[in-house]
Amino acid sequence: MSEKLHIAVLMGGWSAERPVSLMSGEGVAEALESLGHKVTRIDMDRDVAAKLAAAKPDVVFNALHGTPGEDGTVQGMLDLMGLKYTHSGLVTSVIAIDKQLTKQSLVPQGIPMPGGHIVSTASLYERDPLPRPYVLKPVNEGSSVGVAIVTAEGNYGNPISAEAKGPWQEFDELLAEPFIRGRELTTAVLGDRALLVTELKPKSGFYDFDAKYTDGLTEHVCPAEIPDEIAEACKQIALDAHRLLGCKGASRSDFRWDDDLGVEGLFLLEVNTQPGMTPLSLVPEQAKKLGMSYPELVQAIVDEALEADAG
Repeated sequence: MSEKLHIAVLMGGWSAERPVSLMSGEGVAEALESLGHKVTRIDMDRDVAAKLAAAKPDVVFNALHGTPGEDGTVQGMLDLMGLKYTHSGLVTSVIAIDKQLTKQSLVPQGIPMPGGHIVSTASLYERDPLPRPYVLKPVNEGSSVGVAIVTAEGNYGNPISAEAKGPWQEFDELLAEPFIRGRELTTAVLGDRALLVTELKPKSGFYDFDAKYTDGLTEHVCPAEIPDEIAEACKQIALDAHRLLGCKGASRSDFRWDDDLGVEGLFLLEVNTQPGMTPLSLVPEQAKKLGMSYPELVQAIVDEALEADAG
């Protein structure tokens, strides 16, 4: 694409994922500048609408992670301002950030996801919501923020102690799901194409926030060394979820796979509508393996934003 644009890159914000967003945003901004575009970097604060109005960009690259950049709030503001923007729109963002709403949207369409239900934090101090081992996670945070695996021999107490460090200290409600043993897999979707499957092998513990964003803490095996049947199932489920939710640009679907059960042991955990674009991030890594440079990936996401608006 030869047309040079003025692109505002929205980054930062005040969610728990602010540091990641700043890395994503700077990477995107540098890539866009390398392609000859004019870039305005905007670290989002409460004056973001005024900053965007003053900048008058042709399109906004949304490099925010977590709320309010990933939950429909910023999307609604951009819609009201009449600005074109990358990634998913308001309705898709509202659904996909909420793990329970995502299940309600996808499971009836045949997408395999773990069971489970929302529990009040107070109830955890009286009894377990599910047989151990189980997983507790915030309903609407990403990047493995505040995830806890509660095991029989774990150090959270039995029942869970209010003094034990965990997501129950930060959230009034949590999603409780059965723990699925096995392997962590992820698949990126760009536009109408599923890319590859990456297996994530944390050096210790599980794939939490630190493991995701600290160089050397997690090994990425890309493409994953898994049977073709599982790789194809991951790609098809990721593509189906992307389409069913109405995602735009890039999304990333995260899976657990119990390798003792074959394809029956594959479960979608969540769909990320604002996947990371840092040097360690999975979408750029998969695109690179397929011969797409980082700037080409960024440009493809911008192009889809412009096409979606025109359509």
